[in-house]
Amino acid sequence: MGKYIFGVDLGGTTVKMGLFDPEGNVSEKWEIPTRKENNGEKILPDIADAIKAKMNEKQIADSEVIGVGIGVPGPVDGKGVIYKAPNLGWGEFSIKETFSKLLGGMNVEAGNDANVAALGEMWRGGGKGFNSLVMVTLGTGVGGGIILGGQILTGSTGAAGEIGHIHIVDGEHEKCGCGKTGCLEQYASATGVVRLAKRRLEKDDEPSVLRNEEISAKTVFDAVKEGDKVAIEIAEQFGDYLGKGLAGVASAINPEAFVIGGGVSKAGEILLDYIVKNYKKYVFHGSENVKFTLAELGNDAGIYGAAKLVLG
Repeated sequence: MGKYIFGVDLGGTTVKMGLFDPEGNVSEKWEIPTRKENNGEKILPDIADAIKAKMNEKQIADSEVIGVGIGVPGPVDGKGVIYKAPNLGWGEFSIKETFSKLLGGMNVEAGNDANVAALGEMWRGGGKGFNSLVMVTLGTGVGGGIILGGQILTGSTGAAGEIGHIHIVDGEHEKCGCGKTGCLEQYASATGVVRLAKRRLEKDDEPSVLRNEEISAKTVFDAVKEGDKVAIEIAEQFGDYLGKGLAGVASAINPEAFVIGGGVSKAGEILLDYIVKNYKKYVFHGSENVKFTLAELGNDAGIYGAAKLVLG
């Protein structure tokens, strides 16, 4: 049995990496830039070189490495095939096979970054102790990762868990990044909260501290904590959309828990209050008592989950 696992979280700007033991303890973390030129042809070779360099530095033999896990921003199926990653310039190919060859035949496991982050939170973070959960990442968009029975739910083409693109509003005139309209992430992401806030402030002249600030998800929830009436209305609307979306997810898969992460989750427990009360308004009674927790691993969820991919 080997002693080491490498966890890799491939982002559009940087690649985060971690060196783990089989118990999930990380001994080292580092980053390299993501070089996307020429359709991302340098990305995997760069990561392989960085892993080999770390092995040389630490005097780790190939036989001591259990494997390398990698989370990538695109749909990945259960066999390690990615179905396009436009942000990286990648088309469809087997990451598992390509990356393994670059590493001299090492064991490689690959998954979608949101799914892999969910696995990390289940293993060592806010989802610890649960076997079936949904990780909801409220950042620039709304990401999702579904774990059922301890295993990532990938779907037939790796696109399971794209909860940000559940249709939630009819009659929306602005387009989502996916090209459709009325998607959950247009209202429940960091940019979505800003959209809701601007629309609310344009509706009338009711006084609000938000009128004197640069609008962001943080300033909205800070104003909620101060009791600002307009900010509370915005938070209610946000919670209604997200609660409705997650109620639909729960009715389909009946998880034990929702783990809420991403930049918006830094608002803390008050955020959960708005989500949970609206969730209970819409959810089927069989999933009413799902637990809601905040993610704990932050930007490290991806490397933890990538390491866990290797362990199965």
